[in-house]
Amino acid sequence: MKTDAVLVPSLSRRDFVSMLALAGAAAPLGAALGRAQSAPAAAATAPSVLHVFSKPFHQLSHAQTAKLVAAAGAGGIDYTVRVPQGHVLPKNVSEDLPRAIDAARAAGLKVEMITTEITSVRTPHAENVIRTAAKLGVKYYRLGSFNYDLKLGVAGTLEKIKPDFAELAALNASAGIHGAIQNHAGARVGSAIWDLYDLLRDLDPRAIGVQYDIRHAVAEGGQSWPLAIRRIAPWIRCTDIKDFKWQQVPGKATIENVPLGEGIVPFDAYFQLLRELAVTGPISLHLEYAPFERNPRPLTVDEQLAQLPEPTRKDVAAVRALMVKHGFGA
Repeated sequence: MKTDAVLVPSLSRRDFVSMLALAGAAAPLGAALGRAQSAPAAAATAPSVLHVFSKPFHQLSHAQTAKLVAAAGAGGIDYTVRVPQGHVLPKNVSEDLPRAIDAARAAGLKVEMITTEITSVRTPHAENVIRTAAKLGVKYYRLGSFNYDLKLGVAGTLEKIKPDFAELAALNASAGIHGAIQNHAGARVGSAIWDLYDLLRDLDPRAIGVQYDIRHAVAEGGQSWPLAIRRIAPWIRCTDIKDFKWQQVPGKATIENVPLGEGIVPFDAYFQLLRELAVTGPISLHLEYAPFERNPRPLTVDEQLAQLPEPTRKDVAAVRALMVKHGFGA
């Protein structure tokens, strides 16, 4: 896979200051891009590549993972590049990410997105992960998670994080890659969506944005998630997909992840809204129910190879059917 990025030498702190000034100057451009993306999208929607998130397959080799994902009918792999578990450890990214991507391509798959634990330019190995991924043709990487510091308060936490986002945006722009924070449910930064707008509104969406997860959005947003996605649509360049249902007892409800179509996520309404907002880009399928997770004991490699292909195929087929139905490619 080729990238149009022009790679430049590593950025010093002084370089970052200069880049941040440019980022500020580019804010009107970001606003213009946002207006363009908010327009109705009755015209063609660019095909999206369906990736499978590699987290359930950490015990498998790169080749085994690629073979399983390709046989399931997906178009790509969203590799984990993080610790303590990952298909690629950040410290080994220069050697191991090319091998992982080669294995995917040998199986006919793309790797347009990866998942990292990067939260600032000072995260160990962050710059090498970003530049190596971009050089290999990866277009998007997911950021790590950010927690609220209740001593600082909500507003104080966001103000503390903003410089980290600005520095990452500058590094991403120089490398030619997009970094995206997931709207993970719970008491994390991003779960409410509106806080992401506060973090991103002055930054160029080509460099940094949101990896929108409809399952987490519905869990947190209930009936208001369509309003929240409209607020941040200009910064969405990649998405996650999975399903869930509520398990209830008096005074408490917990989330149970389930195969696609067995839960409460309104996928037709979601894809219709994506099309209206012209949100495209790769889709990462997350498999977070048994036998992928929550087994009485960890599965052996042989058990994984025997038990995981069929439910993977079923969820891939379900997503592909939605993509075809709503004009997002086969």
